[in-house]
Amino acid sequence: MATDRDVLSDDVKPINYAISLFDLLPKAPWTYQGTVTIDLKVKNATKSIILNTHELKVHSACVSHESGKTASSIKASNISYDTKNQRCTLSLDQELPQSEKAVLEISFEGTMNSSMAGFYRSKYTPPVPASKGVAKDDEHHYMFSTQFESSDARRAFPCFDEPNLKATFDFELEIPEDLTALSNMPEKEIKKGKTAGTKIVSFDRTPIMSTYLLAWAFGDFEYVEDFTRRKYNGKTLPVRVYTTKGLKKQGMLALESAHQVVDYFSEIFRIDYPLPKVDMLAVHEFSHGAMENWGLITYRTTAILFDEYASDQKYRNRVVYVVAHELAHQWFGNLVTMDWWNELWLNEGFATWVGWYAVDYLHPDWNVWGQFVTDSMQTAFQLDSLRTSHPIEVPVRNALEVDQIFDHISYLKGSSVIRMCAAHLGVETFLKGVSEYLKAHTYGNATTNDLWSALSKASGQDVKAFMDPWILKIGFPVVTVAEEPGQISVRQSRFLTAGEVKPEEDETTWWIPLGLKTGPQATDAQREPFTTKEDTYRDIDTSFYKLNGDQTGFYRTNLPPQRLLELSKALDKLSVQDKIGLIGDAGALAVSGDGTTAGVLMFLEGFSVETNYLVWSEVLSTLGKIRTTFSDDAEISKALSKYTLKLVTAATDNVGWTFNPGDDYLKGQLRALLLQTAGLVGHEGVVAESQKRFKAFVDGDKQAIHPSLRSAVFKISIKNGGKEAYEAIKHEYITTTSIDGREITLQSLGQVQSAELAQEYLKFGFSGGVAIQDVHSVGASLANNSKTRLEVWKYIKVNWDMIHEKLSGNMVVLERFVRMCLIKNSSVDVEQDIQAFFKDKDQTGYDRGLAVVSDTIKGNARYKERDAEAIREWLKAHGYA
Repeated sequence: MATDRDVLSDDVKPINYAISLFDLLPKAPWTYQGTVTIDLKVKNATKSIILNTHELKVHSACVSHESGKTASSIKASNISYDTKNQRCTLSLDQELPQSEKAVLEISFEGTMNSSMAGFYRSKYTPPVPASKGVAKDDEHHYMFSTQFESSDARRAFPCFDEPNLKATFDFELEIPEDLTALSNMPEKEIKKGKTAGTKIVSFDRTPIMSTYLLAWAFGDFEYVEDFTRRKYNGKTLPVRVYTTKGLKKQGMLALESAHQVVDYFSEIFRIDYPLPKVDMLAVHEFSHGAMENWGLITYRTTAILFDEYASDQKYRNRVVYVVAHELAHQWFGNLVTMDWWNELWLNEGFATWVGWYAVDYLHPDWNVWGQFVTDSMQTAFQLDSLRTSHPIEVPVRNALEVDQIFDHISYLKGSSVIRMCAAHLGVETFLKGVSEYLKAHTYGNATTNDLWSALSKASGQDVKAFMDPWILKIGFPVVTVAEEPGQISVRQSRFLTAGEVKPEEDETTWWIPLGLKTGPQATDAQREPFTTKEDTYRDIDTSFYKLNGDQTGFYRTNLPPQRLLELSKALDKLSVQDKIGLIGDAGALAVSGDGTTAGVLMFLEGFSVETNYLVWSEVLSTLGKIRTTFSDDAEISKALSKYTLKLVTAATDNVGWTFNPGDDYLKGQLRALLLQTAGLVGHEGVVAESQKRFKAFVDGDKQAIHPSLRSAVFKISIKNGGKEAYEAIKHEYITTTSIDGREITLQSLGQVQSAELAQEYLKFGFSGGVAIQDVHSVGASLANNSKTRLEVWKYIKVNWDMIHEKLSGNMVVLERFVRMCLIKNSSVDVEQDIQAFFKDKDQTGYDRGLAVVSDTIKGNARYKERDAEAIREWLKAHGYA
């Protein structure tokens, strides 16, 4: 056991839990009664048992054991709570002797809370008549489900709530007889409940697993079903998507993907899916995107439901990817679990990479690796280029610290370095090593070094040696290139957005795969990885070369300015990933001071004829960062809008408004992106057409706006339509029956142009009109808007006590709100104001988020101060100002 961890005593270890929940109260105070019987191995004689509880009331506890032929029972004479550390101590009447098996019985009371953590309730409005037994009040109906990761099983029942304290679980639940109960395993038995009109549903025993993977749910559910095509123990497996009544048809896309992915992963991991079923459940209120509970995966509705006729097409991609990601965890995380939370990246980084790998298998036409580079990699770079970043593998003292580690470093940097390693070893070799790792640690826990050992054995290379710096050190490198005829010299140093890297911050030497493409055909020029601070590569065809081919390496490249310009004239030789990488690098280097904004703007002009959605996405994301940073300088801001309009006009006019039957997924996304961008910077034709369609939509013609253009039309209409448009879209938020409608309307409402409407929107967000899981969308959408950004900060300062009280029941929700509402500022004064405001506040659970905000704003402010006059001059010289 690592000495830097604050963990439970190892005197006792759980072997099996038998949990029974009953007397569930379907109204305030929403309590339930429970018993848990835990089979224990007693390693050391003890007079107390410490386990985890949070917001539970333990009524009584006793432990029985056998000594020789004599059975005896020891009561807990005192039950005390350590609220801060979420622990409960059962002080025993007499010493519990060392034993291979003792049985601890606990009677307790819990609450089905509304915090989206532990055992909780979700409110919804059913589209069809509901069953009689559904819990409801004057406004809403309720379903019930669990969310235990990272450390909230302890909110539902007393347990040893740490990932390496694995056990098996028996579970039963008393519910109204016309509702459906689900858990990790198939239903074992249904019998009559103690109360009239109820039934007790019990489930088969689970395999050995961590507490955070246990799950159950009940409600007015229906399902769609399919079966795997492969056979497992001689039978195909049932795969189901469960929803509350009236929504099951929207589970078909997820269902169609899931059975294929289960079979695909069983093949590439060379281990059959280990459970007898796959259930997936749409949950109406959900703090995360989804949760990989073994055999009962839970999802936010927009991550699993999709309407072929009414959903924005971008959600098609989201559903397929999230389903693949969560199914990957059934092996990587569930079958083999990280030993402790510091290695969370093992679960999340791998599931992210292999999730995209599966989507690429299902939909090769989606160019998912281009999407990965523009979304995942660039987002990881952004966080990891801050001084306040952290290594992929980060020390976690206790489980209560871990929620803030579920971030872009664990998921996106983790998956990026996995992709880099897989590309270097060869994907087949890499997956063979993964298979050996899974087989060696099945039903157990493992460490990062265990994975490296398996990959080293499969590849014959010392994987630990070259991967350790990527996992254990903070940050990533920028490779700076100098040219001479026939050769290039390269130098690696740590990249920081703020620039001015200090010597003590630049001590890591990374192993860097060069991925060099050269010559007229941009062919792969095999070179050894770059493993020193500086090196020279000779025999290079410098008429054309590109480092980091297809952006498989997690590093930025700083090319000579003239080379960047030449590459912008040779875009036909570059892959989609190459183009995205060059754009992202150029934009980031301008921020750090290693490049210039004028250079970026000149480079981006070469993309006006681009036709690929993913490349345009990166062009406009990079341009958006520049526009956000300089948005409070009216002259520069106006000129950048003019520049953006000129850049996108030809492509926007070309792509048009009409979705043709032959259009592929990416073309539809390009149309939505270009129309939104053009309309928001004042393209007269797009604004006029948007307002025309919006009026028809509001007047009752719901076909007037294509589902994938709602976001564009709503945002453009609100920006140009004032209070009337705001009220119309707020009404759409309240009344929409579309699964994605609420997310789309919330993001659109942030385009209001006045302080009064911004404050009104924030009040609406916190009045109960917006679900807690979505409140961050209210603040973030206003923070993305230069006209209303400061209104969000004003609102937070005035209403902090209320905000903290509403959101702190789930610290993931609070941290996300604070970070997303404040991070777009670029003023030193605002940063100092934020620091001063939070100085005397308890920052538990969101301190990392505040540090990221502070570091980002400081970097933005330095960038703005350094480049403002140069960008102003360039824009004037080129006719934009």
